[in-house]
Amino acid sequence: MLETPAWAAPAAARPLAPYAIERREPQAHEVLIDILYCGVCHSDLHQIRDEWGKGIFPMVPGHEIVGQVAQVGSEVQRWQVGDTVGVGCFVDSCRQCAACRSGEEQFCSEGMSVTYNGYERTDGKLDPKRPTFGGYSTRITVDENYVLRVPEGIALERAAPLLCAGITTYSPLRRHGVKQGDRVAVVGLGGLGHMGVKLAKAMGAHVTVLSHSPGKHDGAMALGADDFLVTRDGKVFEEHAGRFDFILDTVSADHDYNAYLGLLRLDGVMVLVGMPGAQPLHARSLILPRRTLTGSLIGGIAETQEMLDFCAAHAVAADVEVIPIQAINEAYERMLRGDVKYRFVIDTASLRDDGHA
Repeated sequence: MLETPAWAAPAAARPLAPYAIERREPQAHEVLIDILYCGVCHSDLHQIRDEWGKGIFPMVPGHEIVGQVAQVGSEVQRWQVGDTVGVGCFVDSCRQCAACRSGEEQFCSEGMSVTYNGYERTDGKLDPKRPTFGGYSTRITVDENYVLRVPEGIALERAAPLLCAGITTYSPLRRHGVKQGDRVAVVGLGGLGHMGVKLAKAMGAHVTVLSHSPGKHDGAMALGADDFLVTRDGKVFEEHAGRFDFILDTVSADHDYNAYLGLLRLDGVMVLVGMPGAQPLHARSLILPRRTLTGSLIGGIAETQEMLDFCAAHAVAADVEVIPIQAINEAYERMLRGDVKYRFVIDTASLRDDGHA
């Protein structure tokens, strides 16, 4: 086993602090990755505060991981030492269910092995004796089939958030066939929303940002948005009724789905990727104009690789602020205030500089 520097939340709602974990030497089909950068997802904050329940502590967050292969197992075919790679929101799945066989491992019927706050597998089954630890650490050991290739041309620190924010927004845009000339609205302009704007523009859509905050106008336009509407003014929903073909809703705060559904044309689609609490929904918001309300959860390994290749081909990457690990608790407080454009990314060299090897 390899003693590995990390930062962990020792218990729910406790500040993160230095913590040593053990990573295994790679088995036959595994690779050991030296982590270079790890994005800070808002779900990291939810989970260290145990807001979604069933938290496993001590918890080492982080599922937007970019690094280099340091060692490969004896049977590894896909990777070589020195390859630049990524690890996203999960590190294994059952591989046998219909979802896994169709490349939708995120919907594994037995539950995917999430990158942290979950469990590794023993003989294909989730093993409660083997908790997963994430990317707020200097290395990770992962099965070769759950590793992504990071294409050349994307700055590594800007590639890290693509492993969650990128695929979370790319998957529904691609699945619902967003194309040249489509009228797309993106609700919210945070870590997810800013990627939604960039990806929809790269697909050729006319993109409008819908935000409660007028102060986000300039940021939206700088990202490539074609229009910006302030939803604080209820008249917006009347004036723009039926305007959009597709709405990507990235907001996790409570909001009225019915109002946003009214912005869709006949047969329009609204996809939820944020996770607010229970929201009221009126049947006629869907029935009268034959609209669709649906959801989406990250993507499988093949689709995530497709997304990375798309981003490289279209010069799409996350807008980030790189921080040392020692600033992580402050970064969480800033996230709560919305004080980041648009994703924090940890430079894991700071763990090595923290008195660790």
